[in-house]
Amino acid sequence: MPTIPTPLATIGLLLASNVFMTFAWYGHLKFKTTSLIAVIFISWGIAFFEYCLMVPANRIGHGQFSAAELKTIQEIITLTVFAVFSVFYLKEPLHWNHALGFAFIAMGGFFIFHKWS
Repeated sequence: MPTIPTPLATIGLLLASNVFMTFAWYGHLKFKTTSLIAVIFISWGIAFFEYCLMVPANRIGHGQFSAAELKTIQEIITLTVFAVFSVFYLKEPLHWNHALGFAFIAMGGFFIFHKWS
């Protein structure tokens, strides 16, 4: 049986976990009439699945990636997932300043992953 390469498994799990995380943190914004306590518990329930994916992603990826690299991958994925979520689910446009800010954050990945010595 073929195994999934560590970087692909790590990034795939991080991507899936971030989809759950984004819905847990921001999905309730479309349901303003739902009570706050209800959305807190619903968000906790959704976040459970995020953790079920995030923890194995970090466990699998650590060694292939440093902790700083794992966090960087996670943050870049988070911004990407959030941008898609914001436009397509929340129907909120992203403007040039959002794209520029996200690009600067993503550029930080270059500095994390670049081998300087």
